[in-house]
Formats: sequence, C-alpha cells, structure tokens
Amino acid sequence: MYAVTAGAALALTPFLSAAVPAAAETTSVALAGSLQSELGCSGDWQPECSATELTRVGNSTAYARSFSLPAGKYEFKIAINDSWDINYGAGGALNGSNIPLVLEGPATLDFTYDDVTHLVSFIPRGLAGGTTSADGRLAQSSLRSPLTKERFYFLMADRFANGRTDNDRGGLTGGPLTTGFDTTNKGFYHGGDLAGVTSKLDYIKGLGTTAIWLTPSFKNKPVQGKPGEESAGYHGYWITDFTQIDPHLGTNEEMKALIDAAHKKGMKVFFDIITNHTADVIDYQGGTYTYKSKKTSPYRDADGTAFDDRDYVNKAFPEMDPATSFPYMPFFHKGDEDAKTPAWLNNPLMYHNRGDSTFAGESSTYGDFIGLDDLFTERPEVVDGMGQIYKKWVDFGIDGFRIDTVKHVNLEFWQKFVPDILAEAKAVKNDDFFAFGEVYDGNPAVMSEYTTRGTLQATLDFGFQQQGVDFAKGKPANVLADFFAKDDWYTDADSNAYQLPTFLGNHDMGRVAMFLKEGTKHEAEHLARVKFADSLMFATRGNPVTYYGDEQGFIGTGGDQLAREDMFASKVGIYNTEEVLAGPEGSRDRFATDHPLYQHISALSKVRAKHPALADGAQVARFAADGDGIFAVSRIDAKQKVEYVVAANNATTPSSATFPTWSKGKGVVFTPVSGTDTAVKPAADGSLTVKVPPLTVSIWRANKTISTTGAAPTVEVSTRDAATVAGRAEISADVSASTFAQTTFLYRPVGTTQWRTIGTDDNAPFRVFHDVAGMPLGSVLEYRAVVRDAAGRVAADGTWASVVADVPPPAPAEIGDPPATQPSTVGVPGTHNSEMGCSKDWDELCDASQLTLDPADQIWKKAFTLPVGPYAYKAALDKSWTENYGAKGEREGANISYETLDGKVTFYYDPTTHWATSDEEGPIITAPGSFQSELGCPGDWAPDCMRPWLQDKDGDGVYSWATTRIPAGTWQFKVAHGLSWDENYGDGGVFKGGDITVTVPTNGAKTSFTYDSATHLTTVTSQ
Repeated sequence: MYAVTAGAALALTPFLSAAVPAAAETTSVALAGSLQSELGCSGDWQPECSATELTRVGNSTAYARSFSLPAGKYEFKIAINDSWDINYGAGGALNGSNIPLVLEGPATLDFTYDDVTHLVSFIPRGLAGGTTSADGRLAQSSLRSPLTKERFYFLMADRFANGRTDNDRGGLTGGPLTTGFDTTNKGFYHGGDLAGVTSKLDYIKGLGTTAIWLTPSFKNKPVQGKPGEESAGYHGYWITDFTQIDPHLGTNEEMKALIDAAHKKGMKVFFDIITNHTADVIDYQGGTYTYKSKKTSPYRDADGTAFDDRDYVNKAFPEMDPATSFPYMPFFHKGDEDAKTPAWLNNPLMYHNRGDSTFAGESSTYGDFIGLDDLFTERPEVVDGMGQIYKKWVDFGIDGFRIDTVKHVNLEFWQKFVPDILAEAKAVKNDDFFAFGEVYDGNPAVMSEYTTRGTLQATLDFGFQQQGVDFAKGKPANVLADFFAKDDWYTDADSNAYQLPTFLGNHDMGRVAMFLKEGTKHEAEHLARVKFADSLMFATRGNPVTYYGDEQGFIGTGGDQLAREDMFASKVGIYNTEEVLAGPEGSRDRFATDHPLYQHISALSKVRAKHPALADGAQVARFAADGDGIFAVSRIDAKQKVEYVVAANNATTPSSATFPTWSKGKGVVFTPVSGTDTAVKPAADGSLTVKVPPLTVSIWRANKTISTTGAAPTVEVSTRDAATVAGRAEISADVSASTFAQTTFLYRPVGTTQWRTIGTDDNAPFRVFHDVAGMPLGSVLEYRAVVRDAAGRVAADGTWASVVADVPPPAPAEIGDPPATQPSTVGVPGTHNSEMGCSKDWDELCDASQLTLDPADQIWKKAFTLPVGPYAYKAALDKSWTENYGAKGEREGANISYETLDGKVTFYYDPTTHWATSDEEGPIITAPGSFQSELGCPGDWAPDCMRPWLQDKDGDGVYSWATTRIPAGTWQFKVAHGLSWDENYGDGGVFKGGDITVTVPTNGAKTSFTYDSATHLTTVTSQ
C-alpha cells in the first residue's frame, strides 16, 4: 500500500511552532485538490465538496473511498470538516505540502486516510497480478552480443615496435624539445609506429587476441610543460589535429593498412579517443591557473550578465565574449591561433576556461585536466563538433572506441554523442561497433551511471581491476563474490555487465605484476599469482584486456611513464635495470612467444574460444570462502544449457569446497577443461565437491545438459522502499527455481497497457535498478517480474510504486569513541601544499601540512591561512600514501574539495571514522552537554571539545554520532555549530532553545545522535 509517509521526502518539514487546533470531532474527510473537477465538484481545491469525501470504515479511525480519474497531473491534500482550517499534506503533516499524483492513463484508485496518523494512502485497481497467459511473451533472455566475446590487447604504438625510422621525429627538425623524440627519456617519443604494429600482428594474434586497442593516434602537440618539466605527446592524449594520424606514428594510409591487415587476421582495431580536452594551447592572462568556481566566478554573457551554463545544456548559449565571459581571459600565444583542427577548436568560447581541475567537486567536469584545454561540452557546438570528428573515423573503418576521461564530461554530452556514433556505425553496416568508456571509479553504482543514463555500451571495469588483483593477493573470496553481486547495477534494456572490458593493470596505474610483487616470497610464487590473476580474468564475465608487455613479464616500478616500457631494445636506463618476471633484464626485443606468460595467456584464449560459455555464459555464484580459498561460479550458456564450473583458489595450499549445481542425474560427470586433470561427479542432488590446487583456477564442463525435472519456478517482486521509488530504484524478485532461470523486469505507468522492459537478470540476486529520476514526482508505476527457467516454464508477479524525491537516508551513526592507537602523523596533502609552505603540491612528507593531535578530544586539527580559491586534498597517515582517506572517509577515496573565500581554513581528522573535513566545507557540529566529562573532555558543556562530534560523511546535511561511553542515567545536551555557543539549537530545533534530554538505559548502551541541519531537529536514541 502506498503511504504518503514513504513519500515524506516530498514534504516540507512541518513548522513545529505552528498552532495545532484543539481536538475536534471529525465530521468529514475530503480529498481536496486539482483532481476535484474530474470527480464531480464544480471546481478544484474545494474542501467543502461532498463528491470527494471519504467514508468512515465502521467505528475505526480510517476513512476510505474509490475514485476513477482520467490521465493527468494532479495535487491534493486531506481537508477536515469542509474547511482548510485543518488539513494534512505529504507525510501526514498539518498544513503540509501538496501530494503529487501523476497518471498517464485512466485509473481507479482506492484511497484510505487514517485520522490518527493523518496519513493518506492509495492502491491502484486492475493490476496484472499473478501469472497470465501473456507472460510467456514478456519473458526475455539476458542480453548477449558479439560485444561480450572480445579479447583485447592494449598497446601504446610509440613503445611497441619501430617499423620506420624515417618518421621518428614526426617530420620535425631540431632537438628533443622541438621534435619530441628522445629514446633515452621515458617521457618522450621512442620511435614505435603503426608500421611496427602491423609487422607484429602475428605476435599479437598468437596471444588469442580478437581486438587491438591503440592509445590515441591523432596528431599531438609534440612537447609541452613548464621549462625543465617538459615531456612529449608520445602517449597521444595531447591532440591538436583530430583528423590526422600523428606523423610520429605514421599516416592515415598506414592506419588504414593496419586495420585491413588486422581484419584479414580476424582482429578488430579500436581507437582510444578523447572528447574532454585538447592539447594545452590556450593560456590565461595573468599566468595563474588555480581553479575558479562558478559560485565565485559565474559565466557571463557578452553584456556582463551572469548566467548558469546548466540552464543551456545542449541548447543555444547566450552570446559570450572571451574578454568578459570567463573567470580567466583566454588568449593564444603567437603562432597558436590556428593550431588545432578542425577550425572550430580554435575558438576560445568552446572551452571552460576555469583553471586547473582539482579532480573533485565541480572542477572534475569544468577544470583543465593538468593544464589541458577543457572543452565546453555543455555547448551544442562542441557536442556536434565532436560527433562530426568521430563519425568520420567510424566511416574510416574503425571497429570501436575506448573513450578517455568519461567522468570528467557532463552526462548530457554522452546522451547525445554515443547514440549519434552508434547510428553512424549502423549506417556504414558496422552493427558490432563497440564504444566503452574510462570511468576511473571502482564502484559499480557510479560506473553504471554511464552505461545506463549515459548510454555508453560499457565502461572499463575498474572495480574488477581492484577486486581481481586483491583476490590474487590472497584477500577473502567473499569480497570478490560481493563485488560480482553488484553487477545488477549495469542491467538495463540494452546493456549489462557481461559487456564490460576487464583488466588487471594499465598505462596509468601500473602493471599487474607490480601490484602482485609485494609479499611474494620468491619469483615462482610471483609468477603463479600473475598467472592466477590472468586465469581469473579469462574465466569470469567481461571482455579481458591484456596490457602490452604483461605477457613478457614486465613489472615496472610505478604508473604513468614508469609503466610504459619499450617492447623493442630500450635506451631508457630505468627500463633496462628493471626486474623482469620470468625473463632477463636489459635492453633487448621483447617478443618471445615462448615466455611462460605469453604461453599462459595464449592457452587461456584458446580455452575461452573453444568454450564460449566462459566468455558470455551466465555467471552464477556458487561458493566463496570467508578468507582465502575458493571462489566458485557456474557459467551456463542459455541456449546450450551446459554447465561449466569455475573454481579459483587463491590460497597457497590446496582447498576444497562443496556447492550446488544444476547438473545431476545418472551418468553426469564434470570433465576437466583447464587447471585440473581430474573429473568430478556431482551427488544425487547436484552438489559438487571440488579440490583445487594452490593459486589455481580450475574449470570443469558437465557432460550433459542441466536438469530441468524439478519444481516449476515461483517469483515475488518488490521494491526496496515499500511502494515508493526514487532515483535509481532497486526492483527485486525473490525467485525459487530448481534449474537455471532468468528474470525479466518490466514496468508501465498505471492506466496504460504497454509493458516497457527494464532489463533481464540471469543470476541471483535477481534485481534491476530502474532509473526514475526523470519522471514527474507522483507518477504511479506498475512493475512486473517474469521468470522463465531452462525448461521454458514461466511464473510472474507484479507490484506497483509511486515516484518520490530521491533523498538518500541518513548514514547510520558510527561509534565515535577514540581508537586505542593513533597514527604517528596526519597530514593533508593536496593542491594547497605549496601555499602552506611545502616545496610542491600533494606532498605527503611536508611538515607544514601535518595536523596536530588535540589531547583533549583526540582529534587531529590545524588552522591555515591560504590564498582565496578552490583546493583539493586527502588525509595521509604516517607521512605516506599507504593509508590515506578521501571523500566520505573512504580509504583511497576521491579527492576532497573545498573553497576558501576569506583565506582562513581549519582542517579536522577523526582517526575513528577517518573523516577528514574543514570548516570551509560545512559547519563543525558538536553535542556539548552534561555527559562530556564522561567521554573524556576536560569538562561538561564545552562546545569546543570534539569528542561528541556529529559528522556528515555523505554530504546530505544530516549529521550523526554514536557512543557507548555515556553511563546509564539521564543527561542533557544541545547542538552547537562552529565549536562555540554563538549558534546552538535545543529541544524542538529552537535556536538557543532549551536543553535536549536523553536517558541511557544501561552502561554500555549505544547512544546515537542525529541532527538535521535544515530543520535543526535532533533525534537521539539509546539502546
């Protein structure tokens, strides 16, 4: 049942000081609102109209009535006794806000009102209910396409093979600072080119590669950087001409020849492309580059009137002037006025011109990426211009794009750009064109925003990189299982997690062999763990990506330039002294096809090609150890109905596990495929016991199709939050099935007849995340889950929900008691370090940026005076990046952004919750009271003692704190802002009001405080 309490996020908080009418007998209860004229009243908003009055249910406090309404957008309230004197709105609030109701078709709703809670609810009539004969036509299979069967080889052409020495300098003359060519410098061109790649296609093919992914190949600015800090555009990310292959790498004709040659060998060619920025050509008057926010420096039209660009996304912008419209005045150095191609890129109005990104907050999409000119992707000219550029490369014959820096571009850009590119691909008969993006984030809820709302076909799976490497290190198997369970975030009507490219290391972060080196006892173990990681990647869902050189045992010593070694004989000193796994050090060609890792990856590719279920079969969780040990899944092709079992043991000793399968019956045997020579037989009930050697991924294949003789499936569908949905709403189905089954989720607006597919899930937990953010509040939706098992049997169930505002629930209060041990130091390395007196930014070692531990409250803190402006930082412990905390108190989390308007800022770090913040990011909230001395404060009623520090880690304005240190008894407190009594709130949220009382029932009880900074109301519980 829909209760407006569940939709209370729509309502304004009722005024606590409002006068409540004296209790009076309720003589009438009416729906009053914009729907009344449709229900027989002479007009709308008539509390006295009897046509919309509800009828009392017996002697209860409930009132009810059914109403039939046409399609429309309505608002209503409950009016008591034919008057507005007493009325209830959203959340049952007296004089509360209107309740929205949106119907796309005619519908009958059963309304109920409770005169005690004052909540109104309704239930739509005529919903589909249980299984019907039509449900078989609604049942679908989880999406699969050729986009789930690729095996990528990712290479940097400049570092791969030199096929032509005459193009080493890109047609330029002079020294390295002009040509960019210096084979001894790891940051300059080394001579690799497209001709070299073409000459090594058999080597690449021998790995089992189906698709070559090239780093950006367009013409780059040869050299850029401050004097003494120069480097070259060998990597391809500093583009000046989007229509021409970089002369250092070859010609457009040579690229065409490479594509044709690769196609003849059965391999595709993917371009790495960039839409976020160009090379650093534009400069700013004044020579400063600190990011300036839209808050302090809004965009202005040519007449100087401020405007918000978000109001004009993909629409015609106001007329702008480079001299007046931007925080910085852009200009070109002599000779750079026409440096870019196409010509529209030379218009400074097409760029954000806000200074360098701090990679946090607003600057993440508006700031210059390390000085690179950040395109104004909100402008339609940029969207269309980039579309035209890359459509021509689609026409050229490219098979797909890897898109750089996706999360640094506004989502609306992708919603237009990606469909246009895919439409162009279809127009040239390339129906399998594949565009995937780099979203540098390990959280599926974040990455999937770009494949669902953003319309990309896939994103690089940074989550798998993190969890896969951690599992190969020996971390608990259940953590990896929990990660894969989040795949449902990606499921929608045209994509899912099976399309994600998976990888273990890359050119930015470093190599998998480097990540796995730490903690290994000897080279044999190191090699075994790298092989194990590759085996895991090739045996689980997604398109595996091998980073060039990994197959030759490259380890590297870091990310970026330190992970971009030469495959040919190198002249870079640090490359030639690096340790090589299972191979010799030194300067030499690195194309040995007998290297154990080359052989291993080649063998994995053959297994995956021979057994397609390992590429894109359903991945069904079977077993995960709580510590190191076995992680097991089944892989099942929905058409072939043959079950594979993949069991990965990350322990250094043999491990066994028993888990269910769907393969049972007389004569069923799981035969070895890879990583084992032993066949295993399931028990009569299908349960299977496997024993896996240490650091091994073992794979078996059943010799018969899965059993389909058990009970028919059942299903019960539900929404996460009763009958309301918001944002990306979780819609789940509790499915009971005796064999492999898939569940299709659909919805339709109540009152309409056509079902719309949300997505199909082929493994438990069965769920999708329906994006309702763009729907009007109050929209009433009917949901349906249809399950079909391998025997073709169908079951269905339905429910419904109303769209409410997306307000995240407050985070649960964390125990805020000080830890037993403190770090030796806590610093705030970031973009402000040089202003603090450090020699450089992001300096974790700098003494000037270290905070001081306050012995009174055990919080680290320090005040600074800085130039006005925006900054970003993290908290680093013990003068090292080994343990650091970013936004939301997350370890290795995102940068924390802030802006100081007066130059004064104080930083705080809580070693218990790991929350780092400053007083420029929001108020510092404490709960001073009569219990503070019990917590360890020097005295009571001390707002500056931060032991009772209420924290807002998720930034929703709701602050919380919990403790077990307040003894049993009755205590008083208030909520203070800014560590002083100047602003404080008492009982009922009243400014400088009376004390708030809390009773703690027993010693050791958890007492939790929650404070809403919008209403100033405080909730406290103790239990």
